[in-house]
Amino acid sequence: MDKNTILQSIYQIGIVPVVKLNKAEDAVPLGQALMKGGLPCAEVTFRTACAREAIAAMAKAFPDMLIGAGTVLTTEQVDEAVAAGAKFIVSPGFNPKVVQYCLDKNVLIIPGINNPSGIEQALEMGLDTVKFFPAEQSGGLEMIKAMSAPYGKMKFMPTGGINPKNMLSYLANPKILACGGSWMVNGDLIEAGRFDEIEKLCREAVSLMLGFGIRHTAINCGSGEETLQLLKTLGAIFNLPIDGDATGGMVGDIIEVLGPDGRGKYGHIAIATNSVDRAVYQLSRQGITFDESGTYYFPDGRRRVSYFNETFGGFAFHLIQK
Repeated sequence: MDKNTILQSIYQIGIVPVVKLNKAEDAVPLGQALMKGGLPCAEVTFRTACAREAIAAMAKAFPDMLIGAGTVLTTEQVDEAVAAGAKFIVSPGFNPKVVQYCLDKNVLIIPGINNPSGIEQALEMGLDTVKFFPAEQSGGLEMIKAMSAPYGKMKFMPTGGINPKNMLSYLANPKILACGGSWMVNGDLIEAGRFDEIEKLCREAVSLMLGFGIRHTAINCGSGEETLQLLKTLGAIFNLPIDGDATGGMVGDIIEVLGPDGRGKYGHIAIATNSVDRAVYQLSRQGITFDESGTYYFPDGRRRVSYFNETFGGFAFHLIQK
């Protein structure tokens, strides 16, 4: 897996669980909880003696899981992590020796910074993604906004103090690749073997991140005359403005009326989400497929709208960016 593919996967997953394991035997049940909970990713920190063994066990049990090594401080730890199966390296600070070693080995490293000088060091060495650490203690999202303006291509992975209350504000910013967090992999839960609760917390984190909700419902009509009449009727019933004609249109922003060529047998349902890209990733893991001809993009390459190939109950479905 090349560096760009790894970074794209981190972006799509959105939340990188930062894991501290005291016992290697906890690695597999924890990995299973993360996979089932919708976060097939882990940054296993080198803060304990069993980190290498834990990474190796997780990588063997879950070959499709994106496993990285965190709190990497030395070149020796880089070698240990990569040999164990880590696909990326994360460090708390910017150590030029460790960064250059990873570059020479063609290993993705996301080094920690919390100031413009760190960004410029990263740029000088050809990096375009850094960890912002400790995020909240270093000024949080407002600090990232303030210092990142001159560095247009730099992306950040904030870690430290990220939680369900502030995660969405970070992820909504286009400068943020993903957030690192540990609230869903709390050390006490791991020690107690409460992996079902960890899975539940992961599911809740993914649900919060995606923020699904109905944007509007579309109704297909049999003719242009029927389309126009239904627009007028629904507008009058709900006392909402109509914007459209015999080819189709909107009643307020909650009902769309279309002609016989509309997608779906009866119409379609638009599901709003905080990130179409991340929603496509998560739903694809559940077997949903997407129609590229029904996918529309923002100028920066992010998906704006994406239609399912599948229909349910005679209705087509599409995702739309909030």
